Amino acid sequence: MGQTVRFGQVILCLAFSFNLHANEQPTPETLHQDPAWLTLGHYHTDTFGDGYTSQADDPAFFLSENGKHSPRAELEATLAAIQEPGGGNDHARCRFPARDAWLRERLNLPDSEVSCPDYQDWKDTLNTETVTLVFAASYLNSPSSMFGHTFLRLDPPQEDEETNLLLANTISYAADAAAHDSEILFAYKGIFGGYPGITTVQPYYEKIRLYSDIEHRDLWEYTLNLDQSEVDLLLAHAWEIRDKNFDYYFFDENCAYRLLALIDVARPGTDLLEEVSTHAIPSDTVRWVVDKNLVEEVYYRPSAATSVAYQISELPDEQQTLSAAIANGYVETDAPELQQLSDRERARVLDATYDYVRYQSEAEGWPREHAAPLSHELLVSRSRIDGVETSSRPPEPEVRDDQGHDTFRVSLGAGQLAHREFTQLTFRPAYHDVLDPPAGYRPGAQLQFLRLDARYYTDNDELQVEQLVGVEIRSLSPRDQFFSPLSWQVGFGGRRTDTGNDRVLTPYLEGGAGGSWALGDSTQAFAIATADLEIDDDLRRGYDAAPGADLGVLYQNNRFSLMAGARTKAWIVSSQHRQDQAYIKGNWHFGREFSLFAEFTREDHYDRYQSTWHAGLHAYF
Repeated sequence: MGQTVRFGQVILCLAFSFNLHANEQPTPETLHQDPAWLTLGHYHTDTFGDGYTSQADDPAFFLSENGKHSPRAELEATLAAIQEPGGGNDHARCRFPARDAWLRERLNLPDSEVSCPDYQDWKDTLNTETVTLVFAASYLNSPSSMFGHTFLRLDPPQEDEETNLLLANTISYAADAAAHDSEILFAYKGIFGGYPGITTVQPYYEKIRLYSDIEHRDLWEYTLNLDQSEVDLLLAHAWEIRDKNFDYYFFDENCAYRLLALIDVARPGTDLLEEVSTHAIPSDTVRWVVDKNLVEEVYYRPSAATSVAYQISELPDEQQTLSAAIANGYVETDAPELQQLSDRERARVLDATYDYVRYQSEAEGWPREHAAPLSHELLVSRSRIDGVETSSRPPEPEVRDDQGHDTFRVSLGAGQLAHREFTQLTFRPAYHDVLDPPAGYRPGAQLQFLRLDARYYTDNDELQVEQLVGVEIRSLSPRDQFFSPLSWQVGFGGRRTDTGNDRVLTPYLEGGAGGSWALGDSTQAFAIATADLEIDDDLRRGYDAAPGADLGVLYQNNRFSLMAGARTKAWIVSSQHRQDQAYIKGNWHFGREFSLFAEFTREDHYDRYQSTWHAGLHAYF
């Protein structure tokens, strides 16, 4: 009898053991190399060697001590942690819900209930049914926004047409900069990774106030075609990284880059991050999202400045002058000049003037003692006109920001300096100059980074660096009776300069400020006071400085761009002499891929005249 009992116990033990092993799922040997797992861990292959390194810089993002450099160790630690009993906010399933969901689906693990109060409350608060990628247009007056900015809007279920998306939440990634840091310090730290990047959640109306109402930036909304399971996975990973440190880099690991990672997690196989090479410019990243067929619809939201400018532009010239006079207090709201207009014309003038005064008081700080009573008078006068609807929304631009030319440009050309013939090759990683195809970019805006001009002179088989542009920014914004923006420019790098005996490569810093005035829909004249500084041992005192001026005309359209003008500089330190130059430059555009260019300059320098011409082809990638 005892032997029978012992035999039965052995059978039961074996049966239990068999059943236990039958339920265990072996982990595939190469699972840690699955692209989806590498994306969840933000792993990238090392530049040298065959290892991996995660871009996450926060120890709290890893469950393994070796997780930063070992996706295998991190997978094993995660797999063990999510199978531990229990729950609560500190459990691995609650800290890493996206990893948990992916591993359970991939390995067919049982999906038992777990209590995650904080994560569930956060998810319920966001109440997201669809995700919209929002692009805020470029803003040259802020280094962090020169290329534009992207963020995600988390849209609640659209129960009816009255659902207010302004109350929806947003997810964005940005540098955690100190409030007292200057723009120059911000640019330096942003380029070299001196700031941690943080993921934040804010209401959409706060974003609109910042970008549209204050910084005058149009918004483009791209509704993504993610299904509910993909939306849930995106939110789960956003929870995983929401308070984790990722070093912020202005050119690549920036706002747009982190959002691409979220979309890659939501829909494995899109491989948006594979599109990133040396830089991730927000407008380029939007283009990649569109090209991957991830966009369901696009909506244009003009900024307050765009809306006001459009209303004013719809008025005839004499009514624009009347509106400006009312806004500045020179004409009363019930003046005869206004009363003699038809009801419709008077309503249009009052509406445009009211919106302009309101805009100036909020964005430009007009004194309340002037703006408030004037706004009231305008509303009272407008209320006396019945049955006239005049408000009109600015039309959507024919070309969106993501439909402009690609930002990487390679140029090949030939030319002649004095009597020396040369061939020139130019590489420009980013972004746009005023003679590039203007569609999709701000008129009169120029922003170039790390442009290299290399020349090969055929007379003596000499290869030279003609110029290396670190940063070059130009903003030519026309002034009128309503808006008076400052036109300005700044740049630094290295360039060939004439010392009187030789042409040497010298570091330089230049800047300037002035004004620009519209001469037509596509033409503007500009006048800029400039200042130049060059530093080099070949200069007599080691450096030289020059005040000067740049006067010119700029014409831009989608087929041809032209700039012509004259520059003058007075070098006052190492050599007391003037440098005068007349120039004309033109680009003929063929779609968004190619442009033919030609330029000619005539220069008087060190009491000698010399001419330079240069022509060739730009190709945009």
